[in-house]
Amino acid sequence: MEKSEFYRNARRDLPGPIAGLRVLEATTTWAGPMCACVLADLGADVIKAELPEGEVARRLPPFLPGPQPQLSCMHTTVNRNKRSLTLDLRRREGAEVFLRLAARADVVVENFRPGTMARWGLGYADLRAAKPDIVYVSISGYGQFGPEHDQAGYDPAAQAASGFISLNGEADGVPVKSPTFLADDLGGLHGAVAALAALRHRDRTGEGQHIDVALLDALLFQSNGYLTLAALGAPPRRMGSQFVVAAPANVYRCRDGHVMAGVLLDSHWKRLARLIGRPELADHPDYATPRARVERRDEVNELLANWLETRPVDEVVSLFKAEGLAVAPVRTYAEAARDPHVLERDMLQSTPQEDGSIAPVTGPATKFSRTPTAVRSGAPALGAHTDEILAQCGFDEAERRRLREAGVI
Repeated sequence: MEKSEFYRNARRDLPGPIAGLRVLEATTTWAGPMCACVLADLGADVIKAELPEGEVARRLPPFLPGPQPQLSCMHTTVNRNKRSLTLDLRRREGAEVFLRLAARADVVVENFRPGTMARWGLGYADLRAAKPDIVYVSISGYGQFGPEHDQAGYDPAAQAASGFISLNGEADGVPVKSPTFLADDLGGLHGAVAALAALRHRDRTGEGQHIDVALLDALLFQSNGYLTLAALGAPPRRMGSQFVVAAPANVYRCRDGHVMAGVLLDSHWKRLARLIGRPELADHPDYATPRARVERRDEVNELLANWLETRPVDEVVSLFKAEGLAVAPVRTYAEAARDPHVLERDMLQSTPQEDGSIAPVTGPATKFSRTPTAVRSGAPALGAHTDEILAQCGFDEAERRRLREAGVI
């Protein structure tokens, strides 16, 4: 299918499928901002309320190359498509402003340590009093209840506590964390999905609710059933880039690089056996089923590795694709950023930033044929929309001046 055909009935008058939804965000760093980012990308009007000094992600490396002061890549990535409001939630006047904004919102997202928002007078009970049908999403390391609920919880700690790190890395190496904020990303995604589900319930019943997302729970849910296996006394083992369910399957060295390649289906094994010059193994009972191949994992891995090591990556990819076999070159992110397929799917979108520069911002993953989504605006400068947002909420110029002079905004 051509891209133009997929979008042939697209509407261009909406920012996305949840246009009109109002989200109020009080978050920091990644998990909470990611939840609101997903909703913003889908078309919601997201207001990010930050302390007057700005949230920490604005100051964290890595920074985008360019003029000084440099912009944080984290902030640029996760706070696009949002409006920025400075507001000191720690002060009574700031909390009162937040409550007025929440009374006009559909969803509130926060990811402070459990109990923090309540101490500021902005917990779920406080917001429910201001708007009974509010959907209130709390994202934290360990959740709102449980023996560890009040512990500081960050992405690497959740990766460690969940068991993920114990399985990540080479089989004979040390446990290794994910190079990305995996727990934060999954927590944010689960928060966004849960918010949309709760809104569906609200629209049917008029009832809002409190949503509790723990980074630990998100990683355990996405553990592919390993938590169940371990509970039954059959814990999985670390395998590096190999797979429990398939062989041969691994990262293999080629003459000028590496590829991820392998087979799961029996029909694919038959094609692979013929491709590597071993047609007699295609239907041999010792190799013809996944279980048989897994039992001979070392042997079949060596067969494929020996065939691959003398060939260049491009040739391997071409030969595998011609046979309908799964393969991918092991690329750097820089190489992925130049890939025509990545670019055709709008995964990098040239976006003006707060300093006037243009940055290729990572685009939304999901494509909608009728209500396309996009990076509509770059991450805003701190407080760029404060007056606009407060005016829309009924604060006149004199009130805004008073709040500014008091340091609340």
